[in-house]
Amino acid sequence: MRIALYQPDMAGNVGAVLRTTACFCVQCDIIEPCGFPFSERALRRAGMDYVAHAKIQRHTDWSAFLETLNGARLVLMSSKASTALPAFAFRPDDVILMGSESTGAPPEVHARADARVYIPMGAGFRSLNISVSAGIALAEGLRQTQQFPEGAV
Repeated sequence: MRIALYQPDMAGNVGAVLRTTACFCVQCDIIEPCGFPFSERALRRAGMDYVAHAKIQRHTDWSAFLETLNGARLVLMSSKASTALPAFAFRPDDVILMGSESTGAPPEVHARADARVYIPMGAGFRSLNISVSAGIALAEGLRQTQQFPEGAV
């Protein structure tokens, strides 16, 4: 299982996602272009020392990213999806894709996704922060597939 960020806009959110993926021992794919100058310094501010432990794979564009799927299922997290997270069955090699903070995922990304999933929220709320959503989806995927890392208790 891994997290992919489609053209992220905010270094702080990317840093927070990298911290999450480092703690859960999963890869984070960053699909460029980013809406900020991508640098270790920019990410360290939000990800702190965890970024040094993150498995990061950068992709120059959407096409380059797609070439790395190798049959893995692409699960797009979207407020426009019709399948609720609790009803979705993850597979061990799923790639959880998060759209851009400002624009979400464009139609071609929605069309390519093998599944589109949303996180249920209280009435009147539009969306969660992307790093929070990524953490919720990843934790549920790891729980379902029994892939949580074994660590100190």
